[in-house]
Amino acid sequence: MSGLDNRAGIARSAAAPTGHGLKRVLGLPSLFLFGLAYMVPLAAFTTYGIVTDVTRGHLPTAFLVTLVAMTFTALAYANMVRAYPVAGSAYTYTQQTFGPAAGFLTGWALLLDYIFLPTISYIVIGLYLGIAIPAVPGWVWVVLAILVVTGLNVLGIKLVTGMNMVLVGAQGVFIATFLAMSFLTVSGRAEPVDLLAPFYSADFSLSAVVAGSAVLCLSFLGFDAISTLSEEAREPRKTIPRAIILCTVFCGLLFVLMSWVGHLVHPDWRSFTDPDSASVEVMASAGGDFLAALFTAAYVAACFASAMAAQSAVSRILFSMGRDGTLPGRVFARIHPKYRTPHLATLVVGVISLLACVMSLDQAAALVSFGALIAFTFVNLSVIKHYAVGEGRRRGADFARYVLNPGIGVALTVWLWTSLSPLTFVIGLSWVAVGFLQLLRLTRGFRRPAPTMSGEPGAG
Repeated sequence: MSGLDNRAGIARSAAAPTGHGLKRVLGLPSLFLFGLAYMVPLAAFTTYGIVTDVTRGHLPTAFLVTLVAMTFTALAYANMVRAYPVAGSAYTYTQQTFGPAAGFLTGWALLLDYIFLPTISYIVIGLYLGIAIPAVPGWVWVVLAILVVTGLNVLGIKLVTGMNMVLVGAQGVFIATFLAMSFLTVSGRAEPVDLLAPFYSADFSLSAVVAGSAVLCLSFLGFDAISTLSEEAREPRKTIPRAIILCTVFCGLLFVLMSWVGHLVHPDWRSFTDPDSASVEVMASAGGDFLAALFTAAYVAACFASAMAAQSAVSRILFSMGRDGTLPGRVFARIHPKYRTPHLATLVVGVISLLACVMSLDQAAALVSFGALIAFTFVNLSVIKHYAVGEGRRRGADFARYVLNPGIGVALTVWLWTSLSPLTFVIGLSWVAVGFLQLLRLTRGFRRPAPTMSGEPGAG
């Protein structure tokens, strides 16, 4: 398929009627709330203890570094959505600019973080409910959450976004309570409080902060998830980019604020009993048992919302790859005749999510960040290729918008990527190697072209 034919297929996909494909029911508020649910306003506490330990007590600074890097990448996603408003996200963008083989490998790397991001939410649900109700094993909560979330995603994206509105609202109530009680706690102390210590102190190490920032990338995956809903959004070329930028900046600043306040109310980060559940100790310092219990309830609700959004997003990535023939189409390209959702892909994700019963939080977080950073790098490169040097190049293209900004995004994401642990590289590169073998199988050793976009979102 030529570049011109590909762009024509994309245009047809963007304007396709709802009767044979995914339903176009989402406006800017729904997309923004979807991104919030995916990113989780309380995500500052997901790896709070782990990254605080890595950064030597400078979690807010690590969030600032990550926010800067992710803002450049969010701008790149916004630019690529305008060119290709379909469901495949980084997979589609790389495929259309660098070719099917590069697109497949990018999509394969993207799968690593999308598949394991719901797993993180399920791990946290099991962890915190296991602490709150020790009589029930954590794995029981994990399985129950998977069953409910998978069922809701099969029933439809509109139902998911409706549930997410309620759950995001609950998080907003908790955040307001946390900030108010933290202010009262800090202001009531007799000793002076160093407001800048969480950002910079005698223990500050730039390499440690960057290492922590690499892990925190998983907290910003909501803007990428928004792009997967391009075939279910009204006016996707307008609403998707706006939702991406709004969600990235809003949540990033919120993460910085909450982690800063958390360090002020519990500055002795070396005293955490368990880094995985350090957030509970922070809440106890801010508001005693009441706030700790309220946090557990709000955080479980947040993880439930995130799991719904994450499972919805990865099922659409699998749907897009199945539609293109890079994954078995009989499973992944099928749309439910009544609910108009990729139901079989959703069920597959639910089964894989059962790994949450045996995986640790730091293992899942590292794998998510590895795949995300590879995808982010190629999306930034895709902007340069498409708008500045490729078939979609514009005469007198804005250098800052289409070359400088994505170039900075590439540099920052590669910098973060190289800060991950050696074990993460071993597992992540092994995953990429499996994807390369799959590509060899599909192309018969590159003797025939890799599968390309069908341009028909409702196929199957």
